[in-house]
Amino acid sequence: MKRILIVLCIILFIFSSCSKKQIAEVVPSAAIRTITDLTGREVTIPLHVTSIICVNVGTLRFTTYMQALDLVAGVEQNEFQPSINKLFSYINRERLSALPAIGDNGKTFDEEIIKISPEVIMAAFDRESADALQAKTGIPVVTIPLIDDAFDEACFDTLRLMGEVYDKKARAEELIAYIKTLNVDFKTRIKDIKPQNKPSVYAGGISFKGAHGFEGTEARYSPFYIIDADNVADRTGQNGAFNIDVEQVLKWDPDIIFLDFNGLALIKEDYAKRPAFYNSFNAVKNNRVYSQISFRFNAVNIELAFADAYYAAKVIYPEQFADIDPAVKADEIFEKLLGVKCYEMLEKAGYAFRQIGINE
Repeated sequence: MKRILIVLCIILFIFSSCSKKQIAEVVPSAAIRTITDLTGREVTIPLHVTSIICVNVGTLRFTTYMQALDLVAGVEQNEFQPSINKLFSYINRERLSALPAIGDNGKTFDEEIIKISPEVIMAAFDRESADALQAKTGIPVVTIPLIDDAFDEACFDTLRLMGEVYDKKARAEELIAYIKTLNVDFKTRIKDIKPQNKPSVYAGGISFKGAHGFEGTEARYSPFYIIDADNVADRTGQNGAFNIDVEQVLKWDPDIIFLDFNGLALIKEDYAKRPAFYNSFNAVKNNRVYSQISFRFNAVNIELAFADAYYAAKVIYPEQFADIDPAVKADEIFEKLLGVKCYEMLEKAGYAFRQIGINE
């Protein structure tokens, strides 16, 4: 009996003296597994993950899409008072604000992370940053890419990786199948429209690194790109968001103008200074100015990008999208990705799909 007690004491001493890494080495291999993250790092994680934290933009958003918020043990400070444009965080703000802060906009609070001791850190980091955080905390770090394109294949890779980590592979495949269905729907509806029959369009007031006025636009603007719209910004040869020469936009004189709500106040302020410039556009004269809800807030909010695309398609291709009610379609998308219908909430906050009078 005495000998058994001595052996037990030795075992307890070994475990109490071990670091997390050392404990992982003595845990039976059946209780752990090795995955490959999206920077190609091999990471050893528990067989069944029960707690995580999400670091940097995109990780918490995709975790929400994956219906895995119950695993989250801490959040970044910027999630505590979210804008309604950041829907995933806004609808879960009470739950998220009750959790401890583990960082802010990608900057980690390492001591707090060690104190919380999640089983896995999900991070939108490069390989070097992930290795550094893992070394400092002793906690496995799984990376996802920074996603800035709503319809990037990296979205599918991220969903599949999270499905593997969270043991939610079925949810990942459900979301991927749904998103692909939306893509096919767009392609099927517009496939017979000849380029010469497409109206030219422009998106102004696009947010990037803060709010911008009419000059803020985007080449390969996701809601236009997926519906193969004739975006005049694409004629510049640029890619992504930038400030365009507005006089050039006037020369192109797009048939339809869309304005991002986040830049609308700046546009109206500019209109008050030079109404003649804006009134020179045929789209303004013909009341063909419409809204877009900013989908890029702390990177891409996929649900808003798809909702914007359906509204833009309804305006640009009314015949092909005659059966689509943009508000109803938006709610379908919100419910599938976020679990909640959000359009009425957005509308009450002033973010409705509608015609815009910039001289209002």
